[in-house]
Amino acid sequence: MAATCDICGKGPGFGNRISHSHRRTPRRWNPNIQTVRTTVGGNRKRLSVCTSCIRAGKAGNAGKAGR
Repeated sequence: MAATCDICGKGPGFGNRISHSHRRTPRRWNPNIQTVRTTVGGNRKRLSVCTSCIRAGKAGNAGKAGR
Protein backbone atom coordinates (compact mmCIF):
# COMPACT_ATOMS: atom_id res chain seq x y z
CA MET A 1 0.00 0.00 0.00
CA ALA A 2 1.41 3.36 -1.01
CA ALA A 3 1.73 5.92 1.78
CA THR A 4 -0.09 8.62 -0.21
CA CYS A 5 -3.28 10.51 0.60
CA ASP A 6 -5.97 10.14 -2.09
CA ILE A 7 -7.30 13.66 -1.39
CA CYS A 8 -4.32 16.01 -0.93
CA GLY A 9 -1.56 13.81 -2.38
CA LYS A 10 0.58 14.01 0.76
CA GLY A 11 3.37 11.43 0.59
CA PRO A 12 6.41 10.40 2.59
CA GLY A 13 9.16 12.81 3.57
CA PHE A 14 12.78 11.73 3.29
CA GLY A 15 15.78 12.44 5.48
CA ASN A 16 18.55 10.79 7.44
CA ARG A 17 18.67 8.75 10.61
CA ILE A 18 21.66 10.10 12.54
CA SER A 19 23.36 7.92 15.15
CA HIS A 20 25.31 9.06 18.19
CA SER A 21 28.55 8.84 16.19
CA HIS A 22 26.85 11.03 13.55
CA ARG A 23 26.72 8.39 10.81
CA ARG A 24 23.81 9.02 8.46
CA THR A 25 21.54 6.39 6.96
CA PRO A 26 18.45 7.17 4.87
CA ARG A 27 14.99 6.96 6.36
CA ARG A 28 11.48 8.13 5.54
CA TRP A 29 8.63 9.68 7.49
CA ASN A 30 5.28 8.34 6.35
CA PRO A 31 2.08 10.37 6.76
CA ASN A 32 -0.61 8.97 9.04
CA ILE A 33 -2.78 7.29 6.38
CA GLN A 34 -6.12 5.79 7.40
CA THR A 35 -8.57 3.82 5.27
CA VAL A 36 -12.02 5.42 5.32
CA ARG A 37 -15.30 4.65 3.60
CA THR A 38 -16.92 7.73 2.14
CA THR A 39 -19.50 8.66 -0.48
CA VAL A 40 -18.05 9.86 -3.79
CA GLY A 41 -20.52 10.70 -6.55
CA GLY A 42 -23.30 8.73 -4.86
CA ASN A 43 -21.18 5.59 -4.51
CA ARG A 44 -19.49 4.29 -1.36
CA LYS A 45 -15.72 4.10 -1.87
CA ARG A 46 -12.77 3.12 0.28
CA LEU A 47 -10.09 5.81 0.27
CA SER A 48 -6.64 6.13 1.83
CA VAL A 49 -6.74 9.52 3.55
CA CYS A 50 -4.28 11.32 5.83
CA THR A 51 -5.54 12.30 9.27
CA SER A 52 -5.13 16.02 8.56
CA CYS A 53 -7.69 15.70 5.73
CA ILE A 54 -10.05 13.73 8.00
CA ARG A 55 -9.79 16.40 10.72
CA ALA A 56 -10.29 19.21 8.18
CA GLY A 57 -13.46 17.52 6.89
CA LYS A 58 -12.08 17.03 3.39
CA ALA A 59 -12.86 13.30 3.51
CA GLY A 60 -16.61 13.88 3.17
CA ASN A 61 -18.63 11.95 5.72
CA ALA A 62 -15.66 10.07 7.21
CA GLY A 63 -14.46 10.55 10.76
CA LYS A 64 -16.32 11.87 13.81
CA ALA A 65 -18.35 14.37 11.80
CA GLY A 66 -19.83 11.58 9.69
CA ARG A 67 -20.93 9.30 12.51
